[in-house]
Amino acid sequence: MGKSRWHWVLFAAIVSFLAVGIPFWQIPYSKVNLPDAMLGFGLIVVAVSALLLRASGVARAWRAIWTMGVVPAAADMARVIVECMRDPTSHNLWPFEIAIALGLGFICSTAGALVGSAIRFVPVRRAR
Repeated sequence: MGKSRWHWVLFAAIVSFLAVGIPFWQIPYSKVNLPDAMLGFGLIVVAVSALLLRASGVARAWRAIWTMGVVPAAADMARVIVECMRDPTSHNLWPFEIAIALGLGFICSTAGALVGSAIRFVPVRRAR
């Protein structure tokens, strides 16, 4: 990846982090049930971001998968840190939360990157 393209990967990661995190952070701790709490628009943004990074050629497949794959886990970790600062007895099973979020993230980012790779390598016919 060239030096001029890293900012697109960072932009996609930040947008995906906020798309996953903001709805997830709004759910009260007593109501959170992973993976159900993360399913929705945020994971679609993760998949589409990986697709666009790959289809546009901004990132290689492995970079799109890994960068977008850790986004849901980062959003969950941010929640764990904030809520443990408020109440240290909460989130006693946080490693499992992170593992579930990583699984969701990698499923979505892999699907997006594979579709993006397929789009990138489809031959284009040019009109004569």
